[in-house]
Amino acid sequence: MPSGDPGDAEPREAPGPRAASDPPGPRRRGPLGTWPAVGLTLAVLVAANLAVHYGSGLSGPVTAVVASALLLGVLRGAGGTRADAGLGPGTFARGARWALALIGLVAVVYLAGALLPATRTLFEDRRHDGMGAGELAVRVLVLVPVGTVLLEEVAFRGVLYGLVCRTHGALRATAVSSLLFGLWHVLPSLHLATAKPALTEVVGDSAAGAALAVAGAVLFTAAAGVLFCELRRRSGSLLAPMGLHWAVNAFGYTAAFLLP
Repeated sequence: MPSGDPGDAEPREAPGPRAASDPPGPRRRGPLGTWPAVGLTLAVLVAANLAVHYGSGLSGPVTAVVASALLLGVLRGAGGTRADAGLGPGTFARGARWALALIGLVAVVYLAGALLPATRTLFEDRRHDGMGAGELAVRVLVLVPVGTVLLEEVAFRGVLYGLVCRTHGALRATAVSSLLFGLWHVLPSLHLATAKPALTEVVGDSAAGAALAVAGAVLFTAAAGVLFCELRRRSGSLLAPMGLHWAVNAFGYTAAFLLP
């Protein structure tokens, strides 16, 4: 049945690897250009980041859902389609297989890290002191998948990646998406140096140490963004980076809760 989206009617390659240097194919153009749409996306993300960081309770998931819908609207306004966001018809089964495999891999890595005395201290996080089982369940089943993974994957590997990739190719899309993904983590990393005992031992608890921890977090998450973009490219589906993203965060909370 026709979807009503002219862009969805265009012939597309089967999901799978696509060289970063491949020239983008013909695309439907919307009233928004690529870079104005990127600018509008950034404005939504700045507002969402402030709301999520300074909000409380369920304000994070609500903000994430609203912002994700707005961002997908921006992509459509620029002529983008569901396939450009990694949500094209026929990609969900493949993406789900990637996601399940990645979740299993992360579970094995976290289990090994938690059992080894040399690495188990890396899971300690003072921000989770006093967290009960109920709060853990809310974080793992609601706050992480909706408040974090949904918004960040739709924004960075869906909309931003799709906007740039459709006109400038995968390499530039990965660079733009990953750099902005790193900067997105400045606010959440402001107290990282004192929250992680293992990190405090390295950078200290001074202002300079806090700045160093934030810079490290930005670089680390930007590098993670490159990996997430490559998963998005190779799988053809947003579900692949979503699965890895959820597993890293959710199992991190679980390990911090279970380890003494």
